[in-house]
Amino acid sequence: MTPSKPCFNTPTPASPPSTWPTTLYCFLPPAKMAASLHHPFNNLSFKSFKTETRIGSKSKKLGWKPFRCEQDVENRRALVKNGKDSLDICRVVNGMWQTSGGWGSIDQDNAADTMLRYADAGLTTFDMADIYGPAEDLYGIFINRVRRERPPELLDQIRGLTKWVPPPVKMTSSYVRESINVSRKRMDVDCLDMLQFHWWDYSNPGYLDALKHLTDLKEEGKIKTVALTNFDTERLQIILENGIPVVSNQVQHSIVDMRPQQKMAELCQLTGVKLITYGTVMGGLLSEKFLDTNLAIPFAGPPLNTPSLQKYKRMVDAWGGWSLFQALLQTLKKIASKHGVTIPTVAVRYILDQPDVAGSMIGVRLGLSEHIQDSNAIFSLTLDNDDVNSIQEISKRGKDLLRVIGDCGDEYRRA
Repeated sequence: MTPSKPCFNTPTPASPPSTWPTTLYCFLPPAKMAASLHHPFNNLSFKSFKTETRIGSKSKKLGWKPFRCEQDVENRRALVKNGKDSLDICRVVNGMWQTSGGWGSIDQDNAADTMLRYADAGLTTFDMADIYGPAEDLYGIFINRVRRERPPELLDQIRGLTKWVPPPVKMTSSYVRESINVSRKRMDVDCLDMLQFHWWDYSNPGYLDALKHLTDLKEEGKIKTVALTNFDTERLQIILENGIPVVSNQVQHSIVDMRPQQKMAELCQLTGVKLITYGTVMGGLLSEKFLDTNLAIPFAGPPLNTPSLQKYKRMVDAWGGWSLFQALLQTLKKIASKHGVTIPTVAVRYILDQPDVAGSMIGVRLGLSEHIQDSNAIFSLTLDNDDVNSIQEISKRGKDLLRVIGDCGDEYRRA
């Protein structure tokens, strides 16, 4: 998710027009895409569950349709449900954004070997997107090796979550079907475990058309569960009121970025929609590597040499700056030392313990580095009240990013 300004060095079919406005807070995938417009909130209330949306020239009242998603959480796995639709996932999700370029070259055989090691260690859920370079293709290679080389019991535990990030074109049934068929072919599966849908411009109500077509594909058995990514609270409510059975919304969420626990959490608690979080270790900033460093001095600290480090350093700047971030790292280090774990382990555990969070993502640099031990340590870590209070004390000293940036996903749309 690179900064927006260099987005169009390598255009892709999924890229929105380069004339769309961008800002400091617009951080995008390395597929080189720019963000759309920011939509400020108008004191959204959850009391009436009545809203009005404009589709074309017609204004339509949306009545609340009472249904509820559910989640059954064990220590390692979570079950996200909406009616008859359900999917169990590993609560620590292997994020594959890092395969898309900017983190080092990926060898497909080494990548598949690494994915097998993660799966053998019980880390069986992988998150990707159609725009993440070869991610879906790598999953296809991996899942075929699981079929050939591992017992059926492991195959039954593997989950592949992908995202669809379409350009702002008319969302016809044929266009949606063709797009999803591409992901099914690349991942070599008849049915996608989860399709997480992203939309750039809320002023274009085509996202409702797209989601209805995705729901039709789910009924045909081509998608198991329909979900969202980077949608804000207002649009999530509209989608639910239109009867779209989404089970989750993937959003940025970390100790620094607690926006999902504000407006989004209230709606999630009312409806049962769960959150899958990314940016939880802030691209590696929340780690011992950046403890006691001063990035203001050239070459004095570790280089910010990946798209994720650059993206989340901007979040740190928006939240409160490097000095406050150092205080947070020092607090997390004390907690980590107390429990015999690492800073990233504490950071992820804290977010997994937040209301409505089904899973949190840790990026995997396949064939380049591994964090299997730290990831598995998350499941056995229990933060006590002192730990939680000390984290909250530092977190609250930062700025309220809901006021600075906007609601979940607004960093992709802010004008």
